[in-house]
Parts: sequence; C-alpha cells; structure tokens
Amino acid sequence: MPDRARIALALAAVALWSGSAQARKPVDNDALVRAISADDLAATQAALAAHADPNARLDYGATPLALAVNTQDPALVAVLLAAHARPNTADADGVTPLALACELGNAAIVSHLLDAHADVRDAAPDGTTPLAICARFGPAEAVARMLAAGAAPDTPDARGQTPLMWAASGGHVDAVAALLKAGADANRVSKGGFTPLFFAIKSGVPAATAALLAAGAKADYRGPENTSALQLALYQHNYAAAALLVPYGFDLAARDREGKTPLDAAAEGGDATLVKLLLARGADANALSGPSTIQWVTEANFGVAPPPVPPTPPLLWAAQSGHAEAMAALIAGGADPHFVAADGTNVVLAAAKGGSDAALRLALQVAPNVDVANATGFTALHILVAGRPFPDLAAMLRTLAAHHARTDLKSKYGTAAEIAGKGLNEVKAIFAETFPDGAGANPANRGGQQLAARP
Repeated sequence: MPDRARIALALAAVALWSGSAQARKPVDNDALVRAISADDLAATQAALAAHADPNARLDYGATPLALAVNTQDPALVAVLLAAHARPNTADADGVTPLALACELGNAAIVSHLLDAHADVRDAAPDGTTPLAICARFGPAEAVARMLAAGAAPDTPDARGQTPLMWAASGGHVDAVAALLKAGADANRVSKGGFTPLFFAIKSGVPAATAALLAAGAKADYRGPENTSALQLALYQHNYAAAALLVPYGFDLAARDREGKTPLDAAAEGGDATLVKLLLARGADANALSGPSTIQWVTEANFGVAPPPVPPTPPLLWAAQSGHAEAMAALIAGGADPHFVAADGTNVVLAAAKGGSDAALRLALQVAPNVDVANATGFTALHILVAGRPFPDLAAMLRTLAAHHARTDLKSKYGTAAEIAGKGLNEVKAIFAETFPDGAGANPANRGGQQLAARP
C-alpha cells in the first residue's frame, strides 16, 4: 500500500475513534456508589442506565453489590443483580456478598443472591461457609434456604466448628432444628473438644439443649478437663439445661473444677427446683465439697485453675449465697442443720455472709444460737457490721436484735459495737438505730427487745 494511502487510512481511523468518544459520556461509577450508599433506588437505576459498572472494585476490594447488601435493602440488591452484578466476588478479606447477607441476617437478600446462583459452598479463607455464618446469626429461613440450595450441613471451619455448632452456640433453636433435619451430626467434636450439645449449653437457651438431646446428642460425652455436660451447665449457671441433663444418669457425687458436687453448685446458685430434682435422683444432702475430679487444662472459658475449697455441705453453700428457698429444700431433703465447718462456721454464720434476711431467719429457726462464733470470735453480728452496707443489712440487724444478739462479745478484732463504731458511716448509723444500747452486755439486749416489739 502506498504511504499516502496508509496515512489516509490512519487519519480516518483516528477521526472515527474521536467521533465515537465524543458521542459517549464518561462512565460515572462514583454516582453508583453514592446512590447505593444513600439507599436511593431510583438514582441507582439511573447510574446503571448510564453504564456504571456493577462489578467495579471499590475500597478494600468490595463491589457495588456488597455495598448494596450492606444497606439491607432487598430491592437495591435485586436491581444490581438484574444489571449482571456478579454474586460471588469476594472482597479483600475473602467475604462474599452471600456471606455478608448471612451475617446481617437478611433472609430476603440471601434468597435474591441464591436465585442469582451465589455459591453456597464458597468458604472464607478460614473455612467458614456462608451456611455457618447464617447459622451463627440465626435467621432460620435463611438457613433453610441455604440448605435447599445445596449447602453442606456439616462442613467444618478452621476450628472444626460446624454450622450446627454455630447455631447451637447462638441458641438459634429453629436453625438447629433445620440443620438436624438436613442430617447435621449432633455428636461431632470440634478441635477444641466440644460437641454441639456443649455449645447449646453455653448459649443459655434451654430449648437448644433439649433439641439436641432429642436428636440423640450424647449426654455422657466429656469435654476438656474431663468436664461433663452437667458440670458445664452448672458452670454456666444454666440451671434449666442442667435440669434437662440430670435424668441422663450423671455421677451426682462427682466434683467439678471447684470441688463442688452438682448439688453444691445448684445450692450455691439458689435454684430450688434443681436442688429438689437432684435430691430426688439420689444426691446426698450432706456430701462435702472436696478435691476436684477434673483434670485441669488451660481453657479460655476459665483462664486459671480456682483455689481449693474447704469441705462444705450444700446447706452452707446455699446459706452463704443467701438462698432461703434452696436452704428449705435441702433441709426438707435431710440436710444436717448442725454441721460446723473447721473454721467454726455454721448455717447461721454462713447466712450472715449471704446478705439475705430470709436466709438468716431460716438459719436461726434450725440453729437458734444467735451468738455462735467462728474461730476468730466473729458472731453473725460481727460479720454484718464488719462489711459494707447492702439492701438487707437493716432487716438482718433487726432479726439479730429480735433474737437478742449480744453486742459486747469479744472477737479477734473487737466487739461488734467497737467494729461498727470504726466502720462506714452508713453501717454505723444502722447499727446505732438498731442497737441503741450498743455496748450493753445483757444477753436480753434492751435495744433488741425494743426493736422486736415494733411492727
């Protein structure tokens, strides 16, 4: 081709490109981002109509679709998907729009993404699947939709935790039921040594525990430290779950990491219903706490091993925690009200530490000596005036006065009157009002008699 013809052809191509470029307006992806961020459906449609890229990479590798998912507006997500936004593009952290929708718990958006063929098996770098995220955050309808779309119900993440474990840990009963129905393993063990039942117990939702037990979860499995499911429930103060577990034949004499039997723990927690259930199953109302049967290992839940506890019967655990109803259940179940610990503590002194007037009054009914003292010479009155003010303090002091508690008995740290005189002003004032003859040595303390006559 002659040079003149070649140049003419090149100039014609340049002219054609220039005309085409002038005919097109520049694509404004920023307008799309602004519209989505404002949750403005009309502006989003306008930006897409102007050829904004629905798959443009934004900050941190996110896409406009992920931004729309974050607004939680299903219509906005649907518009982007209709404009061919890709549903499986992950951001810089490996989070897909589907995983984000599951975390936000929006079942309608999950459905839109699945209809657009979002990959239900596309796991994050740590192995977490979108189903596991849905199970963790609890929208049962989203979990069911994911399972129907082919999500595997038992895929573990890097910690060996399955979607069922995540659902159980959140106490999401409907999600637990959907996963179990889809064939999730109720007895799979995570790398940390926990089964779904343990996760359910930790959730504090008894119905989650009940669902797993009904599905065949093994109640006799022992987790880290050789901890039983019943002991874990008691550690978590999940007494309703503990009540569900008791009929499964646990060793009711086994001591936990603190050296307590299940009855000790129930008594200390003040759950009278559980106390009665344990007694009915054969728990010893007078068994003492002692050396633990737990094999201590480091566990994030507890941090460090607790100190050993002195031998203590369930009645004293209930009394020193101020639980009168549990005390009554134990006494009815054969607890010995005359037990005295090595340091001289009996039920009255234990109740004085518990901060409950009802517990103190019950203790004095079954062990009437109001002036009983421990190894340091502290009576119940000493214990009350040596501490800080609390809601039942005045009522408890009145109870002691009504039983003619002496204010002049010597302890290692002085008489009750002397201790009160050196204490906090509020305690001092309550003591002075209750025992106006505070230094009196008469066992039938006149201040107590005067107070006892009041209505």
